[in-house]
Amino acid sequence: MGTETTITIMMILFCCLIMAALDAAVCGLLNLFAGVQFKKAFLWGLISLAVPILFIAYGSLIGRNLFEVKKVDITFENLPAGFDGYRIVQISDIHASSFVEREDQLAKAVGMINSLEPDLIVFTGDLITLSPDELNTLTGPLSELKAKDGVMSVLGNHDYSMYSNASPQQKEEHLKALIAKEKELGWDLLLNENRIIRRGCDSIAVIGVENTSPSRHFPSKGNLAKASEGTDGTFRILLSHDPMHWDAEVVGKDYPLTLSGHTHAMQFSIFGWNPSSIIYQQNRGLYTKGKQHLYVNIGLGETLFPARIGARPEITLITLNK
Repeated sequence: MGTETTITIMMILFCCLIMAALDAAVCGLLNLFAGVQFKKAFLWGLISLAVPILFIAYGSLIGRNLFEVKKVDITFENLPAGFDGYRIVQISDIHASSFVEREDQLAKAVGMINSLEPDLIVFTGDLITLSPDELNTLTGPLSELKAKDGVMSVLGNHDYSMYSNASPQQKEEHLKALIAKEKELGWDLLLNENRIIRRGCDSIAVIGVENTSPSRHFPSKGNLAKASEGTDGTFRILLSHDPMHWDAEVVGKDYPLTLSGHTHAMQFSIFGWNPSSIIYQQNRGLYTKGKQHLYVNIGLGETLFPARIGARPEITLITLNK
């Protein structure tokens, strides 16, 4: 049992004790001043308090380790024939701090990805949460990701260390260190640039922008025009971390497929509903407008709380069809 799991269990037990004590205190007051039967009220109180604690315990100890492969087939009229059946695995939002002392789970996810035998692996941002130091023990499993055309990635909002207490200069150093680490992993980080993939006489362009968002709460450093230079007339796949970028700039232009992450589905979903849908019009899964498609992957890791409840960590296999 890892240190993080042990700490999580201890925290859950501590919360249970605190809740039980508060329940007993409230029920004692109700018995004293309102004549409510203590035992009955105490038991009902425990049941009510146990439900959210059980959800959190499940999400932390089990749910975050249940990696799910979602298979998506998308058909395009203008897909070059040489790429009919092309297989892209999309992963997103690893948040390396989520896997510190859980390297075995990350290795498990990498094994699942490689078993899909993808032509291309794309990572749509947020490799870290606060600092590139989070990657120190994770380079082993991450460097094992394999695809015929390699691994391509973009930056997400967390990758700029924007939520850390570091100075602006330190954040710049963190970004340089992160870029260097992605290179060490063998990943091709696209910083407002593109790559051409060829199959015989046919080709597609993979375009990657730095984090781009219409929200003032997130950094917007992307340059779509610059990233797309030289790709006019080529079938284009856009990697952009924040799905809000799609409506803000991409829709109506010649980008048949956009791949994003960022939302996590807020790591909670019940009966198909997740709270990120309140904020993001496109928050998980596949969206279509005209001949353009957007897929939002809800990520592998976590922020804020180390649990996933009904929003399993996602590996997406996207097959392009003509």
